[in-house]
Amino acid sequence: MSSFDIQLLLTALVSVLVLVALIVSRIRMHPLLALLIVSIGVGFATGMAPGAIVKSLTDGAGKTLGAVGVVIALGAMLGKILADSGTTERLANAILRHTSPRLIPWAMTLVAFVIGIPMFFEVGLVVMLPLIFSVARKLESQARFKGSAYVYVGVPVISALAAMHGMVPPHPGPLTAIATLKTTVGPTMIYGFIAALPAMIFGGPLYGAFIAPRMTTRPDEALLEQFTASTDSPAGQNAPSVGLGVLAALLPALLMLVHAVAEMLLPKDSSVTHVAAFLGNPVVAMLLGVLFAAVTLVFMRGGDPEKLRGALGQSLKPIAGIMLIIAGGGAFQQVLTNAKVGDAIVHLTHQFAFPPLILGWLIAMLLSVSTGSATVGIVGAAGLLAPLAGADPSLNLPLLALSIGCGSLFFNYANHAGFWMVKESFGMTMGEATKTISVVQSIVSVVGLVMVLLFNLLPALG
Repeated sequence: MSSFDIQLLLTALVSVLVLVALIVSRIRMHPLLALLIVSIGVGFATGMAPGAIVKSLTDGAGKTLGAVGVVIALGAMLGKILADSGTTERLANAILRHTSPRLIPWAMTLVAFVIGIPMFFEVGLVVMLPLIFSVARKLESQARFKGSAYVYVGVPVISALAAMHGMVPPHPGPLTAIATLKTTVGPTMIYGFIAALPAMIFGGPLYGAFIAPRMTTRPDEALLEQFTASTDSPAGQNAPSVGLGVLAALLPALLMLVHAVAEMLLPKDSSVTHVAAFLGNPVVAMLLGVLFAAVTLVFMRGGDPEKLRGALGQSLKPIAGIMLIIAGGGAFQQVLTNAKVGDAIVHLTHQFAFPPLILGWLIAMLLSVSTGSATVGIVGAAGLLAPLAGADPSLNLPLLALSIGCGSLFFNYANHAGFWMVKESFGMTMGEATKTISVVQSIVSVVGLVMVLLFNLLPALG
């Protein structure tokens, strides 16, 4: 390692500490301002030119908003339609009626597990928020419940979505590792599904039951009102059937699942694959979900188009701040990446000798934590280990791909867009967000690694 590498690593560490201090100290700086200030500071501290710093800020914020912001906005609209039509109310009642309070986290884990098969973490969370808030709000009204019902219900969802996102194809992380290491999807998917089960259980229902009584987290009232049942339906329609409401809620997931299946089973140049890829794109899938919900849950039931338009406009107000903070997180991530903090991490790992499966997890973890990008972690780790993967026929490549995916999940923190999405959606402090998404994803990551090492003791699949 060079002295510049050490300077980069120290700068990355200090930048996170300064960011936290600006937000939680007496200054109480707004997270967006804090993220931008710290990003500029990192740029100058690492020797970036002023123009390069500005470009990193705009590229990072724009890329993050392009990937996540539009989906969040469409998800807010879909959630508003589902709430005003009474769909989330009836789904929450059904879950509470057929499930005891102790089993609710397990039921939510199962729902998120299914949703998480085709959906990215952020997209899945947007889709699940109306149900999380509706179930938690009803649970909160029960006098005997202690602690935060929103953490109790939300942590299992976060755990399941994270496990699926990092471990199971067709999510981009595992697919990237598979392609770089030149291994196959089938065995990696089987290993991923099996490893995800204990990971999401330990990080979800078990950890949630432990942490929820010790927290008082409650989302902003405006966001709660948006995602839970309203007594004044702006659409003015009669209540639709539960089945139709569930179909409207799951349509984006179903479209993404069709895309995933087509991608695995059909030739890449097939016209069906191209159509499925278009319809399964998160933005297109969410847009079609909103349109389907508007038609079936509002217009076909005599709803007022003007009132629906007003309701959809209102739905964007509570999440505007969330989207901008997530954009700030993207800018911070981009500056760290362009400053070559990832290269310093790679040089650091060269100083130690670890078995390949552990080394893959470690490199992906360090790159993800330092740069704020799971994708950087996966690409960096897979690229670094690709020569070793090609030279060692005894190495289980599907397990190496899974190990890298697990490592990329570890300690999602302030330079990750997902951290800010969870923090702002649930109305958490920095400490509360750390206890939830950061710890949950760390548990999922470590349990995933343990499963990889256990699998390695068994005969290889495929």
